[in-house]
Amino acid sequence: MDPALFFAASRLVIVAGKGGVGKTTVSGVLARASARAGRAATILEVDGKSGLPGLFDADPLRYEPSELGDGVRGRALTADDALLEYLADHGLDRVSRRLVKSGALEVVSTAAPGIEDILILGKVKQLEVAAGDELLVLDAPAAGHAISFLRAPSALLDTVGGGPIHTQATEALAMLGDPARSRVVLVTVPEETPVNELVETAYRLEDEVGVALGPIIVNGVQHTSGVPDTDPREAAAAVGITLSDEDVDALTRAAEFGRARAALQQEQLDRLATALPLPQIHLPELSALTLGPAEVEVLADALLAGLAGLEVTA
Repeated sequence: MDPALFFAASRLVIVAGKGGVGKTTVSGVLARASARAGRAATILEVDGKSGLPGLFDADPLRYEPSELGDGVRGRALTADDALLEYLADHGLDRVSRRLVKSGALEVVSTAAPGIEDILILGKVKQLEVAAGDELLVLDAPAAGHAISFLRAPSALLDTVGGGPIHTQATEALAMLGDPARSRVVLVTVPEETPVNELVETAYRLEDEVGVALGPIIVNGVQHTSGVPDTDPREAAAAVGITLSDEDVDALTRAAEFGRARAALQQEQLDRLATALPLPQIHLPELSALTLGPAEVEVLADALLAGLAGLEVTA
């Protein structure tokens, strides 16, 4: 598949996955890969305290768009800001600020669960409608909250019969149900518990939300090709280095551990493929303690190569 076709397939890509699997990193990598494929992207952060700015050596995100560089922008969406903007657009700017400062939004949220999610999804929908040639990448909440977040429109439609909230929910539901407008990319790592949770999340999203699913992105994959299987002493001698017995033992153990770990990962990748018949894109495990622009480029290379290897489906 031409990566440009993937990034042109919908206006909004929602990135979801269990906490700790690199969901935010993948959001940044998707946006950067999209820009490299010719389509500028804006990352939408909704959870707060995100590591996204660090990926681009940028300042913390704000509600208003900020440049992250190289065709990528970022925004931090909050329910309070979305409510302020909505009321201001309807001529209620002074009242809106008093409501938010008084904590009225928290009272409403308690009385009507899901209202904060609707406010944010309403803003996402507004941005999606106006996106033009730009791709939106939504860094969704972690898997458990992601389901309730994306189910909020249908849940509110069951309880709210009319009015602005009903309209917002209806329009957000229409966006989520249209593959040309939005789809979900699920992220995991090749370990048993995250794979189990991803499979459950995938089926719940299809059954309860009706959103289309894109390829699965598996983060932190170690391949056996990166683990040497030659004798350490012979390999060192070939470049003029003499190893002690302790060095040989340590290197042998490290190689054995690497091969065993790669085999365990492959078991999980095979199990995932059996449980969930969706294409997989593998991103390599990186040794850097913190990720920045250089690492984003490396992962974007892998993502673009993975997309290029996918078959085009009707």
